[in-house]
Amino acid sequence: MGRLQQGLLATGLWRPTLPTAPAGPPARLTAGGYPHALTLRGLDGRTLTLQELRGKAVLVNLWASWCPPCVAEMPGLQRLYEQVNKRKVAFVLISLDENPAKAQRLVQRRGYTMPVYFPVAPLPAPFDTESIPTTVLLGPDGQVAARHEGMADYDTPAFRAALEKLASSGRP
Repeated sequence: MGRLQQGLLATGLWRPTLPTAPAGPPARLTAGGYPHALTLRGLDGRTLTLQELRGKAVLVNLWASWCPPCVAEMPGLQRLYEQVNKRKVAFVLISLDENPAKAQRLVQRRGYTMPVYFPVAPLPAPFDTESIPTTVLLGPDGQVAARHEGMADYDTPAFRAALEKLASSGRP
């Protein structure tokens, strides 16, 4: 099923929403000056808060190893990850697997090098979703620039250019 969905992605039918100026008022800032209080634990056991990524554009992807559309879009995410400037763009793949070992096995088996994390507390908005895969793009100030629910091909010149533009949109 995943291979079939990867083939469908290659047709160009599923394109992510490109980053644009967010609608409505900006999100309220946390005590640390960043709008999202989210703590994650990596495959290596270390913790990360989104606030640590302040100043970078952040691609947050919510996925699970048991989700065929999630698995189908991962090769494109990996190719995009390999091409971006890591000093300006951060990837945060949040596995929603109940058993972290399953996610870890998939990542190792496929040779993915993208950073994978697990939530240590309930996900705050805009990351709380009923649909996976879900991808949320944050600007360098932490404000939501775009959100896409469902699978998409992120490894396109247009998306890469939009992500680079978002990353260059200024530092807080």
